[in-house]
Amino acid sequence: MHIVQPGMEIDVLKENGKIAAENYRLMKSRGIKSVDFMGSIGAGKTALIIKLAEKLKARGVRVCAIAGDVTGADDYGRFSRAGLEAVNCNTGHECHLDANLVRKTLSKMDLDAYDVIFIENVGNLVCPADFPLGTDYRVVVVSTTEGDDMVRKHHDIFLHSDIAILNKIDIADAVDVNPEVILEDYKRLTGGNKKMITCSVKKETGLDEILSALKL
Repeated sequence: MHIVQPGMEIDVLKENGKIAAENYRLMKSRGIKSVDFMGSIGAGKTALIIKLAEKLKARGVRVCAIAGDVTGADDYGRFSRAGLEAVNCNTGHECHLDANLVRKTLSKMDLDAYDVIFIENVGNLVCPADFPLGTDYRVVVVSTTEGDDMVRKHHDIFLHSDIAILNKIDIADAVDVNPEVILEDYKRLTGGNKKMITCSVKKETGLDEILSALKL
């Protein structure tokens, strides 16, 4: 049984916050805008990052992706095959990236070569919520294929995110999901102060709205 001593969890989060602030200052000093994409496996984070990067690169923006996974290099490979410069970042055992892992990854990169860094977090809707990485924006991506209860089940990650995206809107009918239920749950949770962006990466809809929300 793993026993957490009183105060230990708070210290871990406090240290992560300190390193996240350092990451933020480092990237800002190089003129880099950064985004942390969180979401379940299969939500479409990788494909979304590729499409957003393509649009930015067409405007001359220099983009790099950090592919976060527990093990392997599958997402890194997808980024590379799509022509997106990328760096692989494995957590080993942890179910999320943390600020220290990102700091180590940034130390290996030529930060002067990029204007935007997209970070794809490990695929789940629980662990990443408590560990900011030092990015300008935290984005949570869910899809219609995950059902209409994602917001009700995972309050924390939506409350800890600056932007929420509902992907695969084009197949909502096929998976028997009413997007309005998800959108209303999000509106209720956030007090109506935020709008969840709907998109279809496959149909390339909603991408410009996402870039606008990210001020890119």
